Amino acid sequence: MNKKTKIALVVIIVLLIAGMAFYPKIKESLFSKEGNVPVQNGAPDRERNILNVNAMILKPENLTEVIREKGLLIPDEEVDLSFETSGKITEIHFKEGSEVRKGQLLAKVNDKPLQAELKKLKAQAPLAQDRVFRQKALLAKDAVSQEAYESVNTELDKLMADIELTESRIAQTELRAPFDGIVGLRLVSEGTYAAPSTIVTRLTKISPLKIEFSVGEAYVNNIKAGTPITFTFDNDLSSYGATVYAVESNLDKVTLTLKARALYPNVGGRLKPGLSTNVEIRLQEIKNTIVVPSLSTIAEMGRDIAYIYKDGKAHQATLKKGIRTASTVQILSGLNIGDTLLVTGVMQLRDGLPVTIDGWVD
Repeated sequence: MNKKTKIALVVIIVLLIAGMAFYPKIKESLFSKEGNVPVQNGAPDRERNILNVNAMILKPENLTEVIREKGLLIPDEEVDLSFETSGKITEIHFKEGSEVRKGQLLAKVNDKPLQAELKKLKAQAPLAQDRVFRQKALLAKDAVSQEAYESVNTELDKLMADIELTESRIAQTELRAPFDGIVGLRLVSEGTYAAPSTIVTRLTKISPLKIEFSVGEAYVNNIKAGTPITFTFDNDLSSYGATVYAVESNLDKVTLTLKARALYPNVGGRLKPGLSTNVEIRLQEIKNTIVVPSLSTIAEMGRDIAYIYKDGKAHQATLKKGIRTASTVQILSGLNIGDTLLVTGVMQLRDGLPVTIDGWVD
């Protein structure tokens, strides 16, 4: 064994001896920092076992049962406008984003051949009518047969039918607004060859607006025509009122929800279709009931429990819950008016655990 090896071995032995000597003190220091060393005389630290919590004294309250759902604003009417016939667009009479009235002419395709055909047919009408008049006079004098009179009368009827048909075809070359509304952006230009599948623009009726929403199967009997609702927007502090006017006949098979629609007047067109809304439907108001914060109750082994304060300790109470809101729950049994309910530290509480009330909740 050389000299360097001997020196290294001696250093290792010295370090081991020093570690064994100081280990008890190091262990005691570590455990003291973790708070696990008992008091020197062996007595339990009672102060550390008392939990500081907040509490509230239960009072009778009024509770309004409210359904909250997401909804969507949709137009009262909306349609993509296109021609009923094919042809080159020769006229456009609307301004993008403007209001139009029912029956207003919006655009037109070339109808010159049809106009010429109509002019030709109308020119033949006086002569055909005159023939019928003369044949009718002769028939009265038994100068012509009934068959001859009916023949010229049929020719007149055919001519008038051709005139009506041509006028109908001319009407198909005109694009008119089917209802009052606002036209969207124009998707074609003059000179475009349009087919019935060519969309010219979109017409939307936004006064009134519809609010479409769905409710769960537990509330299907609470929603019907005439039910009032309120709705709000995430970026708008205002609240709006509407009335349900129609309810779907059956539930959705996948979501098990019932779809309904409400009507909002939307005077002036302030709100726009496509916005998502927060819908609230008030069902009933329950007076003089017990309402507690949802966080003050916990589910444990298939039951709902809470803790009340009595004689300096927490006492467990088994609950029967009623209506829930976003942050509270109605208690049907298990708590009484005047009880002191512990509302914080609930997950740390145990039946009979000493507690100190650190603050009060209104």
